[in-house]
Amino acid sequence: MEKIDLKKDMKPLYQPSARDVTQVQVPPLQYLMVDGAGDPNTSPDYAQAIEALFAVSYTAKFMLKKGPQALDYAVMPLEGLWWADDMSAFVTKDKAKWQWTMMIMQPDFVTEDTLNAAMAEVRSKKKLPGIDKLRLENFSEGLCAQMLHVGPFSEEGPSIERLHAFIDARSGRRGKHHEIYLSDIRRTAPQKWKTILRQPMNPNND
Repeated sequence: MEKIDLKKDMKPLYQPSARDVTQVQVPPLQYLMVDGAGDPNTSPDYAQAIEALFAVSYTAKFMLKKGPQALDYAVMPLEGLWWADDMSAFVTKDKAKWQWTMMIMQPDFVTEDTLNAAMAEVRSKKKLPGIDKLRLENFSEGLCAQMLHVGPFSEEGPSIERLHAFIDARSGRRGKHHEIYLSDIRRTAPQKWKTILRQPMNPNND
């Protein structure tokens, strides 16, 4: 059984350079999502959101692997959209005011029915408050700039500045700050964490 790995199939989106900011066209993709607010380091809602996203995503994976089509695929990494009503909250690191949408991209063959069945199975085995907040949604970013940040989240500042400078010199920013977490931070030293930093940009005028 061949294992589908969308990170490899969609290499331009999930394997950017750590040296240079690159421009990419992101197609519409479907995500299992959950919204919340507050400090990700201390918020119970944040921890519950992550637990629910992974529990349902892995359950759906194993259901399809055991199903009639015997599909096997790698669960995609955790991603997050970040913003605040007053964006200075990110400069001052007032994390209590941060808002977020955490999400995991789902392959096209993972249907809403499959995810509903996966949620029901997880509910029958575990009491996870975050499950009731999950939704499946198509998300389209279009033209974006991105780069790979290697190191702790607390040291992303210079990389984000480079990303914004690249965009501002061209067409200007739009949308929400997007991060894709390629490393398992429970098992990887902070200096080796790999995070894709992505920002939608206005379409080029040329």
